Amino acid sequence: MRKEEIIPKLPYSKPFLFVDEIIRVDENGVEGTFTFDEKLDFYAGHFKDNPITPGVILTEVMAQIGLVCFGIFLLNDTFNTDTSIALTSTEIHFLKPVYPKEKVTVISEKIYFRFGKLKCKVSMKNEKEEVVCSGIIAGMIV
Repeated sequence: MRKEEIIPKLPYSKPFLFVDEIIRVDENGVEGTFTFDEKLDFYAGHFKDNPITPGVILTEVMAQIGLVCFGIFLLNDTFNTDTSIALTSTEIHFLKPVYPKEKVTVISEKIYFRFGKLKCKVSMKNEKEEVVCSGIIAGMIV
C-alpha cells in the first residue's frame, strides 16, 4: 500500500480528522503531520485568552497517525469498511504546550503487532523539533 492511499481509508472526517500528510510508512513505523487550525472549536474555551491544544486532542492526533494509519498500512489489502481499530490503552507524557497554528509531526515505532493488537512507541514534535509529548499507544484491530 502506498502512503497516499492511507488517509482516504481513515474512519474520520473533519472536524475530527487530525492527519494532514503521511511522510513515511513501512513495516516498522509511520511518520505524519497535522497543523492545528486556530478555528477549531476547543480553542474557544481552553484556556481563556491563552488557547492551547488539550492533551486529549494531542493523544488523538498521535493515535490517528501512529496507530490507525499504521494499522491500515500493516493490514494492507485485508483492511476494509468492516474493519475497526479501537484504542485500548495509552500512557502519554506531556512536555510542552501546542498552540493554534502549530504544525506537529508524529513518529510511531512498532513495539509489536500480533493477534490483532498493535502497540507502538509514539512521539510528537513541534516545528522546532522539540518533543511535546511521547508515550505508548495500543489498539485492537477487529
